[in-house]
Amino acid sequence: MTPWEVFAVKYADRNERTRKDSFLFDDDHHLPHDMDYFIWVLRRGNEIVLVDTGYDQDEGDRRGRPVRLNPVEALAPLGIEPEAVTTIIVTHLHYDHAGGLKHFPNATIHLQAAEMAYATGPCMCHGTLKAPFTADHICEAVQRLYSGRVVFHEGEGEVREGVTVHHTGGHSKGLQAVRVLTQAGWMCLASDTSHYYENFLDAKPFPIVVDLDDMLQGFQTIRKLASSDRLVVPGHDPLVRELFPAHGPDHVIRLDVGPQKWIKS
Repeated sequence: MTPWEVFAVKYADRNERTRKDSFLFDDDHHLPHDMDYFIWVLRRGNEIVLVDTGYDQDEGDRRGRPVRLNPVEALAPLGIEPEAVTTIIVTHLHYDHAGGLKHFPNATIHLQAAEMAYATGPCMCHGTLKAPFTADHICEAVQRLYSGRVVFHEGEGEVREGVTVHHTGGHSKGLQAVRVLTQAGWMCLASDTSHYYENFLDAKPFPIVVDLDDMLQGFQTIRKLASSDRLVVPGHDPLVRELFPAHGPDHVIRLDVGPQKWIKS
């Protein structure tokens, strides 16, 4: 089986956060704790699979969370033309993961059936649960469904040879992680199954949670999916940029070679 190249592409960050925004039951809630936002790219020869789409400037302006680079601009150094993208894995439908779908008009999206049901169901009557979603993004996903460009997965599913998705839940009802074969071994792109290394390594829940038991079980699942903890890539941790090498511009990180160093215990 031919391995995939994998890249993390940073397009935004939030640097006015504290640890209370990242961890429940933490003793140092007042300390600063930054967050990075990524899109992930899987590449094998001429094959391209995007994992999530980020959000763009319009969404950033609405939420007061500006982007550093719009998704299309951020992906340009990898030679990705948005109209040529035909496959996108959407780990979940929160604004910062599905907010750029409109920029990839020809793509079929791979989504857990539970996530579509959640984002269009009665749970969205509750403001707290609705807050991470944006109606326009959900409508875009529904439009893809009606045009025959949604592939639903229920639990585990194969997207390409060497690329599978795995339902984890916790942070959102239909959250899924991605397992991909790389030259360094089986890598797990955790997305928001674990926002930070500290979440899954120390079993510390993230505060935005729909089901706490699912979140804690998800920490175990992503560790099992990867060949080692070193190949679990969390969804928002700035440490990713320190552990893995840059690939050209400093906002593009090469993941499939494995980390060049590891976290001090």
